[in-house]
Amino acid sequence: MKKFKFIKPVPLAVFFILLFLLLPAVRIWLPEYAERAFNPVKEHPPWPVSEQARRLHQSLFIGDWHADSLLWDRNLLKRSDYGQVDFPRLRDGNVALQVFTAVTKSPSGLNYDENDSTARDDITLIAIAETWPVASWSSLFERAKYQAEKLTAYARKAPHEVKIIYRRQDLDELIAQRQNGSQLTGALLGMEGAHALEGNIENLDRLYRAGYRLMGITHFFDNELGGSLHGMGNHGLTPFGVQAVKRAGQLNMVIDLAHASPAVVNEVINLTDSPVVLSHTGVHSVCAVKRNIPLPLMQKIAAHGGVIGIGYWRDVTCDETPTGIVRSIRAAIDALGADHVSLGSDFDGTVATALDTSELAALTEEMLRQNFSEGEIRKVMGANMLRVLQQTLAD
Repeated sequence: MKKFKFIKPVPLAVFFILLFLLLPAVRIWLPEYAERAFNPVKEHPPWPVSEQARRLHQSLFIGDWHADSLLWDRNLLKRSDYGQVDFPRLRDGNVALQVFTAVTKSPSGLNYDENDSTARDDITLIAIAETWPVASWSSLFERAKYQAEKLTAYARKAPHEVKIIYRRQDLDELIAQRQNGSQLTGALLGMEGAHALEGNIENLDRLYRAGYRLMGITHFFDNELGGSLHGMGNHGLTPFGVQAVKRAGQLNMVIDLAHASPAVVNEVINLTDSPVVLSHTGVHSVCAVKRNIPLPLMQKIAAHGGVIGIGYWRDVTCDETPTGIVRSIRAAIDALGADHVSLGSDFDGTVATALDTSELAALTEEMLRQNFSEGEIRKVMGANMLRVLQQTLAD
């Protein structure tokens, strides 16, 4: 019988010293590796942009309803060669206003059909790997607060680059500054699912004071407010959900119905006088998946003065190229009218895209190629978003 030579155990102190020495390397390497895997921009030759499209693009006020960039461990003031959004690339794309949404919980194994809210939460792993404040490891509210603090720090460090939009006056100032040639980028804070409230209505006021001006009801699972499009049933608003929607209205917050169940969509529209948004989606007639809600619900949102944000990823467009994205935009305009369609990229939302935010002129080029009028282009690229915010935000 072969004899095995046992290796002498490493002393515990030595183990912890080695672990301590390795942790910084893991801390640096792991978050970048994860984001490169989760938010890729597919390799492609440069998208063609004519001089006509380039001139028109530079004259537009461009706004995007949805990016999850605050979730990741990148300095958004610096240009990166991975991920899909940072402020230098927003300037390259002539983006005037970006909504940054805080993701605070995402159940493992999530899919568009059905998710259990008790499944393991992947955001906990991100919070630990990126060394977020320890309080955020177990608190959804603290995760939302932390992501708000990140955006606030960017604006404080680079006020000539980033302007957070808190009220209508900020929006008016941003418009005026950009009309005078400034490349200042407006940033508006939103929460992707109000489970960050943790069932406490006072937390909505706290997050409002932290800078949040857009509230999504649900994400990929049912929560204390109501049913998700991807939850365990078509549940409507709970009593707490009704309370939260009413309070958000009193605070002049935008309500986002992305990921909400059909029942929640109907009930929220009946509860509020302000326009609502469906921030990032596709059109069911173009891409027949559950993630794209039925046309009658979209028509109700439009009839209420709201807008639909068209996403840039294959799961909702069935074609993530500029041609496919614009095809979905055209279908939305044909169904809802040009006043009710806008951009909702879902950049940095664990989606693969065929362009990053610096390449948005490719969409302007494609809209011209598909015979959009200049008026339609201006509305979709940002004017419709401006209208909703001007109607909703406090003075």
